[in-house]
Amino acid sequence: MSDLSSASAAIDGSRTDRVIDSIKSMIVQGELKAGDRLPVEKELSRRFGVSRGSLREAVRALASLGVLETRQGAGTYVTDLDPTALLSPLGFYADLQDAAQAAHLLSVRRVLETEAAGLAAIRLGEEELDELDAILDAVQAAVTRGSVNPEEFIDADAAFHRAIAAASGNPALSALIDALVTRTLRGRLWRAITDRDSVNVAHAEHRAVLVALRARDPQGSRIRMAAHLLGVEEFAAAHPVETDPGTPTDAAASDAADASDQ
Repeated sequence: MSDLSSASAAIDGSRTDRVIDSIKSMIVQGELKAGDRLPVEKELSRRFGVSRGSLREAVRALASLGVLETRQGAGTYVTDLDPTALLSPLGFYADLQDAAQAAHLLSVRRVLETEAAGLAAIRLGEEELDELDAILDAVQAAVTRGSVNPEEFIDADAAFHRAIAAASGNPALSALIDALVTRTLRGRLWRAITDRDSVNVAHAEHRAVLVALRARDPQGSRIRMAAHLLGVEEFAAAHPVETDPGTPTDAAASDAADASDQ
């Protein structure tokens, strides 16, 4: 790329960034609210002093972040600014981390989920506690049979932790937990656990968390969740999965495809 082309690209980028900052300011200052339609392109281009091309680039960027939504033939709208959608790009970051860096994410997860458990202990209803019980009962049945399905285990683990995070009453906290502990990371943890027969330990720790939650004991819930996740964190650090096996379903599909080619 020539120097002139590089300079032109830099100028276009700065204009796009300026539009992004301007639209963000409109939302922060209350000029635009969740669900509002943006003014037409011509008006915004004149207001921001940029071309329609720069404006569209900014809109596309904000749409990818979950801030804006373009509706065919109806214009561009501010989304409901749901924290799950806005924080989901963190999951992309989490998926890109190698085995060594994944330990850092687990440390962050421990801090967040420990607090979520404490908050959930005073907010969970009986029905929600029964749902947590049912999740663990299903895992116990599989453990007793000695045939824990990787997909089912990962789904049960995710459902258990997500239900507790959601019950914290803090949508941002719940969204952060959900974004940081992705299916790829759970798949890596499953690989480490099953290779070393630690399912029973993890299951017993889940039960201990649930006992504290049922007792409406915030501090006990925090301690049990912290102990559980610290164990997961230390175990993963001591037994890293050097190659990413993907999710169990992905691995099974790959094996099946290989077999069909032979």
